[in-house]
Amino acid sequence: MPKSRFETPTKLSAAALASALASAALVLTGCGSEPRENDKPVVLTTFTVLQDMVAEVGGDRVEVHSITPAGAEVHEYDPTPGDIRHAVEADLVIENGLGLEEWFEQFISQSEAPSVTVTDGVDTLPVTRLPGHPDDTGAEMPVNPHAWMSPTAALTYIDNIEAALADLSPQDAEAFAANAENYRERIRALDQQTRERVDQLEGETHLVTCEGAFSYLAEDYGFGEHYLWPLNAEDEGTPAQVEAQIRYVSDHEVPTVFCESTVNDSAQQRVAEATGAQLGDPLYVDSLSEGEGPVSSFEDMLTYNIDLILDGAERG
Repeated sequence: MPKSRFETPTKLSAAALASALASAALVLTGCGSEPRENDKPVVLTTFTVLQDMVAEVGGDRVEVHSITPAGAEVHEYDPTPGDIRHAVEADLVIENGLGLEEWFEQFISQSEAPSVTVTDGVDTLPVTRLPGHPDDTGAEMPVNPHAWMSPTAALTYIDNIEAALADLSPQDAEAFAANAENYRERIRALDQQTRERVDQLEGETHLVTCEGAFSYLAEDYGFGEHYLWPLNAEDEGTPAQVEAQIRYVSDHEVPTVFCESTVNDSAQQRVAEATGAQLGDPLYVDSLSEGEGPVSSFEDMLTYNIDLILDGAERG
């Protein structure tokens, strides 16, 4: 998977972001962009999971980069001036959608590149407000954006990526189709292996995490689910959320609880200490791992997370 070319994030206000986008567009229009090392189409994705999926389907026919670097939180990312330049230069921009990239509309507004939402056609799930998560606003809960965590939904992602790349480079459509089918076969095989392993578990399996990022995975395999907070927000790990999680873990005798690699696990540590559950190794959701980490691809991410979750369930 190509390494990210982007700089250390520098926060930009909405006005500064719009100004930088416009300036970058004017510079590139007036002076021309730097020549590329090759004539491959350039695809820009919003985070590293999509970067890897596009690279799998595109193979050596496209150049793929991620806006957010490995290890970064995608929900509230602040694009850098370097990100903006690459958006203007890109031939195609691919986003997850479903409200995941809160910054995306303004980011892409000055780019002439078409954008594709890879969750089109996914059977979406709503975010669920759990017991102990009081509703102070009465607002309707949003759609859960983390559909890529489901092997079933991932097949729709692959379909959409294949179609987008074929539109971008029709002469390579046959190669994209072959790569996509090979990719789908591997994801289907992982799904089948997981179902066979889940069938061997005794009793119910409960997936307890910090963020509600695994609803699609839980839906696929019939797991009970509980989380401290539904989506990344300012009210993460409140006393009420911790108390509700403690009750759930105790009531269901959950042997292992988890947190995600891009968030603080201090609240989940309190849950583990209060219940005697083990705090498992971090799960990966919003980003592939950095450097020599255990999750260098989306396929690795699914395999790694599923193994951790099922190993934790087997401790019971």
